[in-house]
Amino acid sequence: MAAPLFVMGKMEMAGLEKKSSLDVIEVQALIKARRFEDASRSLHQVLAHDPEDEQALFLLAACQRYLKHYEKAKETLETLVRRSPDYGRAFQERGHLFRDQGRALEAIQAYRDAVQYNPALLASWKSLTELLEATRQHDEASATRHQLARLESLPKPLVSVTDLLSEGKLLKAERLCRSFLKKVPHHVEAMRLLAEIGSRLGVLDDADLLLETAVQLEPDNIQLRLDYIQVLRKRQKFAAALSEAEALVERDPENSLYLSHLAIENMQSGNHDVALSLFDKILNKIPLDAATLISKGHALKTVGNQDEAVTSYKKAIAAKADSGDAYYALANLKTYSFSSQEIDDMLLLSEQVVGRQDDVHISFALGKAFEDLKDYERSMASYTRGNDLKRALSRYDVDQMTAELAAQKDVCTPVFFRDRQDWGDQDAAPIFIVGLPRAGSTLLEQILASHSQVDGTLELPHILSLSQRLRRREMNDQRPGYPEILKELTASECQSFGREYVDGTAVHRQGAPRFTDKMPNNFRHIGLIHLMLPNARIIDARRSPLDCCFSGFKQLFAEGQEFTYGLREIGQYYSDYIDLMAHWDEVLPGKVLRVHYEDVVADLEREVRRILDHCDLPFEDACLTFHETERSVRTASSEQVRQPLYQSGIDQWRPYEQWLQPLKEALGDALTEYRQ
Repeated sequence: MAAPLFVMGKMEMAGLEKKSSLDVIEVQALIKARRFEDASRSLHQVLAHDPEDEQALFLLAACQRYLKHYEKAKETLETLVRRSPDYGRAFQERGHLFRDQGRALEAIQAYRDAVQYNPALLASWKSLTELLEATRQHDEASATRHQLARLESLPKPLVSVTDLLSEGKLLKAERLCRSFLKKVPHHVEAMRLLAEIGSRLGVLDDADLLLETAVQLEPDNIQLRLDYIQVLRKRQKFAAALSEAEALVERDPENSLYLSHLAIENMQSGNHDVALSLFDKILNKIPLDAATLISKGHALKTVGNQDEAVTSYKKAIAAKADSGDAYYALANLKTYSFSSQEIDDMLLLSEQVVGRQDDVHISFALGKAFEDLKDYERSMASYTRGNDLKRALSRYDVDQMTAELAAQKDVCTPVFFRDRQDWGDQDAAPIFIVGLPRAGSTLLEQILASHSQVDGTLELPHILSLSQRLRRREMNDQRPGYPEILKELTASECQSFGREYVDGTAVHRQGAPRFTDKMPNNFRHIGLIHLMLPNARIIDARRSPLDCCFSGFKQLFAEGQEFTYGLREIGQYYSDYIDLMAHWDEVLPGKVLRVHYEDVVADLEREVRRILDHCDLPFEDACLTFHETERSVRTASSEQVRQPLYQSGIDQWRPYEQWLQPLKEALGDALTEYRQ
């Protein structure tokens, strides 16, 4: 099987693999020649310009260890781990340092951490196995020896791919893995790794195809099946994911890992009672399993059982004190207030070296905790720290996004649409709710889903996936990139895309004639949507710029929305969004209904009637009592839309105004022209 080609636009590529001013080859040559002092001098020169250069810190610590400057090596590694808490090689070097000092037990823990963060570190597996044997920990030594043997049995290129994946160097990993698959087309582990790369890049259809084929080749490979379930879930193919999870449980009905996957897939499929029963079954066997307690809390939150969700999250913290995701889950309820003891516990954790993701979670949770206390300075410091940590992991490039959105305007002109009248599938069922996250789209969806003729679904990935497919044609077929390729689409293709979308989303519907799709980023693709579904309705959920942007800045998203992790980034994105929506108004007049959050709060009935009129739906009183509608809601606003409207969501940015100048500057005219 030929390996699918993962092609990203320039924006996705930018910043994916950060560059260093360090001449690695030169320094490694000095180290190989045992010229550790010379290597150290070169590394100090690099660090004088960039004190957080990851490679330079790592190599400096190694030089200091070789020179037996153990305290200096320890300090360098502490700096490196604070900067990159999940950098596997830092923990490997820490293990080497402890080993050389004769501190076996500390070395063992460091090596355990190293292989957790980077399972491709052969030296860590070898040293860990040796030390476990030396300290008579034979059972664990047997397990690590097995992992070492598995890793050593892999072709070297695939070990390198695993290493690159662990360090987030996805482009290099993709190129190496695809090159290997050209030579060995049906190597299952290579297919699995390439699928993982595709999943991380958002190229889910290719990842799906790779894993489906790999599972057929090795049906008893459990890791393949687990990866396949995750990709199916990401593609929102919930029935298929549930079927795969059920097949695993049939193999081993008491396996807690399999039961956990089955519970999660039932939750995704809306079978919440079944999911909760399965979580309880696991907890009966493993009462202190923090991950299961958190998942159970999420399930309870989704169905509106907030008190029970809080209890489950707190049990997770009791079971695992550094459970950052449990603390953030409490904060993300929006209605929960932390106790002084919980704040003290989080502050203590934030001062310790924990995993980067836990650090991010705790930072955002502390931001919410201090906000509730009206300690806005400490709140802003915590939110900023969380955003800085997230942005350091991001490949988002603000200027490339601006260019991509501008390209939509260059392609989608009035003449372009005039020449393509009556294209696409004529189905009027879809109602797209677009805009920015935290702008009120979940509220509008809840209002519409309260109507008897409308099914509320999810943030559906279908339009974004289609845009990625069109983007990949750029390299596969030597055709123009996206959105330029829209000019080459035929009427038949557009009709087919529309029908594919309507059919593909049927799994999320319950039989109503209309349905919502509230993927906010679809505003980038309104031109494509109009070509394929000219009768679809589109609603732009808009909120005042400072409220919308700052609310996004405070929110830690499960995935995506990388433009929110910086004040300049989110301000520029909002400005570009306003500019592009003005373009759609000009070239497709009347296509989009703009609904301002502030207007909905001020006069709910008037805005509900506007929305229903735009969608050709009769007025129903249930839309006014939307908070009484029973349905699962999975977004960050899940608790808020279960309450009547309130004024407190307006002007929430004001206590933070003194720190928002970068945001105001990035917003530019969008700040002063709102509602004009």
